[in-house]
Amino acid sequence: MWIEGEVVGRVDWNDKLFSLQIRADIQPFIAGQFIKLSQVINDKRVARAYSIVNAPGGDLIEVLAVSVEEGQLSPNLQQLKVGDKLDVSPKASGFMTLEEIPETSFSGKQLWLLATGTAVGPFISMLETDEPWCRFETVVLVYGVRLAEDLAYKEQLLQLERRYPNQFKLVFSVTRETLPEAIQSRISTGIQSGEIQKLAGVEITPQNSQVMLCGNPDMISDTNKILLDMGLAKNLRRAPGQITVEKYW
Repeated sequence: MWIEGEVVGRVDWNDKLFSLQIRADIQPFIAGQFIKLSQVINDKRVARAYSIVNAPGGDLIEVLAVSVEEGQLSPNLQQLKVGDKLDVSPKASGFMTLEEIPETSFSGKQLWLLATGTAVGPFISMLETDEPWCRFETVVLVYGVRLAEDLAYKEQLLQLERRYPNQFKLVFSVTRETLPEAIQSRISTGIQSGEIQKLAGVEITPQNSQVMLCGNPDMISDTNKILLDMGLAKNLRRAPGQITVEKYW
């Protein structure tokens, strides 16, 4: 089942990376969830999941996407203009939400959000709600990209940093060029060396930290192993821990 959505705005961050604002009558969603977008291309329906970037509420959904040359849907989405229509799933899905963080002795005082590329989307949605700021003493977002031009929503994140100066720690990681306000190492390398924790002024410990990872499988695999070696455990409903993961493709 699909409902009609209409593109009401767009932002082009670079020649491949873009955001779409879509008006669609979807059911209420939870920050961190994803929606499916679809088109019929060459008489075949093609659908892909995209995390919702905006906070819940209202009749708009915003997604962040990258056009992949060999992709079946993303090049078409990149060509959409304001006023164009596309199909949207009526209900969002996914468990990469703060609701999945246990309210136990493992809840932690610090929330770490580790993202690469477009996977920053669900974390931005969370950060624009009240929940992380009410639940945690400190919130750290580590946002890793290859090039500075890939830092979508950079100004919005800096505004959050100004809004919560004593609570929000923002760390940019740009691996393929030098940026004064960013480290030049992979997220896993920065966590392992302690460089990221030093910049944030916060240590990662089993007693105080909850860590959410969203992004490419290599980052997740490498960082997850490092966190396990640090004494953290995977967060499961039957066994609450400190590591919550969502692979982004």
